[in-house]
Amino acid sequence: MTEGAPLDVLWRRVFELAGRGRFSTAPNPRVGAVLVDAAGRVVGEGAHAHAGGPHAEAVALAAAGARAKGATLLVNLEPCSHFGRTPPCSEALIAAGVSRVVCSTEDPDPRTAGRGIRRLRERGIEVLVGALADEAETLNEAFLKSIRDRRPFVHVKWAASLDGRIATRTGESKWITGEAARNDALLLREECDAILVGAGTVLTDDPLLTRRLALSSAITPHRRLVLDGALRVPATARVFSAAGGEVWLVTAVPAGDPRLAPFLERGVHVFSGPAPGGGAGSVDLAALLGALHALEVRSLLVEGGGVTAASFLSAGLVDRVTAYVAPLLVGGASAHSPLAGTGPASLADAHRLGDLEAVRIGADLRVSGRLLAPVVG
Repeated sequence: MTEGAPLDVLWRRVFELAGRGRFSTAPNPRVGAVLVDAAGRVVGEGAHAHAGGPHAEAVALAAAGARAKGATLLVNLEPCSHFGRTPPCSEALIAAGVSRVVCSTEDPDPRTAGRGIRRLRERGIEVLVGALADEAETLNEAFLKSIRDRRPFVHVKWAASLDGRIATRTGESKWITGEAARNDALLLREECDAILVGAGTVLTDDPLLTRRLALSSAITPHRRLVLDGALRVPATARVFSAAGGEVWLVTAVPAGDPRLAPFLERGVHVFSGPAPGGGAGSVDLAALLGALHALEVRSLLVEGGGVTAASFLSAGLVDRVTAYVAPLLVGGASAHSPLAGTGPASLADAHRLGDLEAVRIGADLRVSGRLLAPVVG
């Protein structure tokens, strides 16, 4: 970094460092830190590389050494104040003699949740909160959602034609998008802690649901889930026999049902969660997310198909949607849609997205946005 770099350049560096943890820090957040002296010269910087490893602040302090005394720390998340897998960063900053801390957002983890900021201020360190808060929220949207709402961040993904079809009327879907878009979609598998598909996808495509790019080094094990309320898929499906992480069968069938025996014999984790008051084969998705949260699963990628995506959406359990849109027209009233069901009768009741991002990926377009809260009144 250039000495005396402008503040915007310094913050870009913070987020660049934090972004290095995209495939490695789960279940921890992505954090970058930059220490600068009174003249704005960088004296130390660091990134959190993986859970159990040193936090970004600790790495920056080690790089700075004695130069940390009187320096300002720029960091995208409040320094922790508890003993977890590593010692508290707030105490390390105090011991190093840092004079000011500027952080983007508070850490909602109840073990910190403002305590780090208070501790620093009690020891005479100036603390400013809110710099690039929106960017920081997006960077750690999965971690923050998980901690605040006690459930994984749910990211729904599909690939569709320009007229909104994920398969032809005969069910053919390989391949709607090009290779570049498909490879880009595989990155989502690498960064999400778990992936879920419905029974229809397994019966049609017999997928493995594995991480094929080998980018993830997170300590959270990769979990592959099949949502099959009525138990239509066979235990011989490839997803239940392939190596590549823990496999779950999510069903409404009671836990003692003998039809589950072949799955259990294969080492499949069976989650039996019929929805209270739901129809036959309905699964309690909120209970499923609660069970995943208890295992420190921060993010769940829902890959399809239309019935599965619609079930999460109607339950109010979708946080982000990413659509890969291909420049082709399929047509046909019976062709498959990314969202099954009847849908709303009024546009006023349609689900809306915000913070949209559109990027060209080869010949295709990737459109991604966060679900907005419904407008009341």
